[in-house]
Amino acid sequence: MSTLRQTADQIISASIQAVLPDEAVRRALKDFHPEGRVFLAAAGKAAWQMAHAAVSALGAVEDGVVVTKYDHVKGDIPGVRCYEAGHPVPDANSFAATEKALELVHGLHPEDTVLFLLSGGGSALFEKPLISGEELQNITGQLLASGADIVEMNTIRKRLSGVKGGRFAQACAPAKVFSIVLSDILGDPLDMIASGPAVPDTSTCEQALAIADKYHLTLSPAAKDLLQQETPKSLDNVMTQITGSVRELCAAAAKASQALGYEPVILTDQLCCEAREAGSFLGSIVRTHAGQGKKLAYIAGGETVVHLTGKGLGGRNQELALAAAPALSGLENCCVFSVGSDGTDGPTDAAGGYVDGQTENALREAGMDVFLTLADNDAYHALQAVEGLIITGATGTNVNDVAVALEGHEHEIKSLKHRMDAVEEGQKAMNELARSEEHTSELQSQR
Repeated sequence: MSTLRQTADQIISASIQAVLPDEAVRRALKDFHPEGRVFLAAAGKAAWQMAHAAVSALGAVEDGVVVTKYDHVKGDIPGVRCYEAGHPVPDANSFAATEKALELVHGLHPEDTVLFLLSGGGSALFEKPLISGEELQNITGQLLASGADIVEMNTIRKRLSGVKGGRFAQACAPAKVFSIVLSDILGDPLDMIASGPAVPDTSTCEQALAIADKYHLTLSPAAKDLLQQETPKSLDNVMTQITGSVRELCAAAAKASQALGYEPVILTDQLCCEAREAGSFLGSIVRTHAGQGKKLAYIAGGETVVHLTGKGLGGRNQELALAAAPALSGLENCCVFSVGSDGTDGPTDAAGGYVDGQTENALREAGMDVFLTLADNDAYHALQAVEGLIITGATGTNVNDVAVALEGHEHEIKSLKHRMDAVEEGQKAMNELARSEEHTSELQSQR
């Protein structure tokens, strides 16, 4: 593994460690003093980590339910039942686990409190469909393939659900709800994170219908009817606190880069465009500034989208990285990498992808073309072929993605070596000259 790749891995590890929710959840619970019983419900990719931290801080809860992605449960939590389910498309386990959560909060008293821990991915994992499960899965698949952003997707999904758009908080009443939220959406709109199960909905029926038209969604009459039914616009039993966001992830990446000798430049924490466009742009930035003798780290956080045009395997972070490869081709000491903070990118086991100045040539030698691969949305297999996949496993957090472009790695070292070599050669020349002059002087003396 190259030194440059090792540097990328160090930045990734340090960045994710800095945004794990454990300490944030403990801080949020520091002044939490409920009157009666406490019931815990957690949903999302970071649900297990958040629930584990909460129970450790509180000592115990009356009862609890965790719903998270497959392979994200890392052990038992006392007094809490943990379930794994489908993501990004909900499945039968999503529906069954959500029913367990609804049973948990049914019939509670006004003095009871539901501690609701929410993170990204909850839109798929936490679901009670108001249409058939099959149609909900189909609509989710249509939205994912269309290139719709997360806000557009959730505007549709919350109207097809019995728990989204504030409806879970309604189900908890008359009990109070204290919601701790780990944000995975740009700008932290509470009603859009996991489709806002415990937050009044700010979107409208008109917006939902416009999105359905925009992406030519195929909907049953029942689904169309639901899009015209308004969601709760006020809730009086909920208090919410945000614990983390992509802004913190970008700051952590900047700090890690700086510790490794790079000058960090945070380009944006609001990245929202086609993944391949973002990758091409980052690659172009590197190419423009390469060779200037500086060690720079360009950082962009957010959530890109992928418009499916092929039948390959990949995710937005892998596609972003691969799209940067042509711009980096032939450059030394430059790379681009992009990762999902949750450790999973699309329907793959990878968190993201890494490319450098040798990637495009390596792909060519393997019989692959970057542009054809992107057209087939098959970034996973391309990066796999050149050891460009980033595998972290489930991280326990979920605060969007971060992409980093590094340039100038080892440049200063190489320049210094070049200067030292020049000095050494110069010294040799001076020594030779001195010896020559000394010899000439001796001959002159003899004469």
